[in-house]
Amino acid sequence: MNKEMRNRVVVMTGASSGLGRGAALKFAEAGAKVVLAARRRRELKDVAKECERRGGKALVVETDDSNSGEVHELAERAVSKFKKIDVWVNNAGVGAVGHFEETPLEEHKQVIMTNLRGTMYGSYEALQQFHKQRRGVLINVGSFAGKIAAPYLSSYSASKFGVRGLGIALRQELEANDEDGISVCTVMPVSHDTPFFEHAANYSGKPVQPLGTVYDPQKVVDVIYELALDPEDEVIVGASGKLADLGARFMPGLTEKQMGKRGHKTQMGQNKSALDKSGSVFEPGESGTGIYGGWTTGSDESQSQSEEKHNGKLRTVLGFVVPIGMGAAYLALQRMRAKRGQHERAA
Repeated sequence: MNKEMRNRVVVMTGASSGLGRGAALKFAEAGAKVVLAARRRRELKDVAKECERRGGKALVVETDDSNSGEVHELAERAVSKFKKIDVWVNNAGVGAVGHFEETPLEEHKQVIMTNLRGTMYGSYEALQQFHKQRRGVLINVGSFAGKIAAPYLSSYSASKFGVRGLGIALRQELEANDEDGISVCTVMPVSHDTPFFEHAANYSGKPVQPLGTVYDPQKVVDVIYELALDPEDEVIVGASGKLADLGARFMPGLTEKQMGKRGHKTQMGQNKSALDKSGSVFEPGESGTGIYGGWTTGSDESQSQSEEKHNGKLRTVLGFVVPIGMGAAYLALQRMRAKRGQHERAA
């Protein structure tokens, strides 16, 4: 049990499976009081029992994050039960896979409702309470698709870009108003082995596939937990994402192009076919209740080898591009200084 986390109150949305379930259990094991929110009440009760077996306390609040009234009730019940909220994690999310114009517009709208508006609702309630307390940590689970968009995940990418933008804006407001007791963090994972892909709506005609290397979700769980203790503005989880982010800084066009090619090959390059489905976009499904989704295969060593294969080419290109980019920036700075000197002499 962690003394720093003991008796802290943590609100966790999307707690019935995947990252939310894993993080809730980790907080409970450290002695936190966890408020579990999701649409699947039965699964939440199972998570609550496990939290209490691990030494924490749990409150179940069935919540649809796309409904502002239910999110407001979630906050009220958390404060009524535990008198405060120390950490609020906006984790609930859904996705829709397929060509933008071939995916029903209602699916896109609901993805935005859950991912972006749900995060806004949760952030609004959390910050209301944090202002009263003069402290608190808000953690919004975004996605690396909110840094570099992914093909066939148009509305999901749009929602996650919005989540990242929300975090930036909130931090600016807090800093401008000297509210240093409140922190806003954005977590941006790449593909991790959770039931997310099983739950996603699918109109691609092919089985849903994770993009790139699929990591152990415990990596994200650990990041969420550490941010609750030591907040950071933004954290990318997954080495492939960190490398791609570096590539995007020096060669954004090429990185975006490669993301498109790789995403198309992964999702549309399959020989298998799949029927259209809404997944859990509108209604929660009965399957996919664990932390893991069953996407990883082999040992950590084989995963590492796969990652090296995917990232080797980009690293090679960066080895040439980064020094060239730095050299170009240096020359540009020298030219600016020379021009400034000419103007000053002329004056």
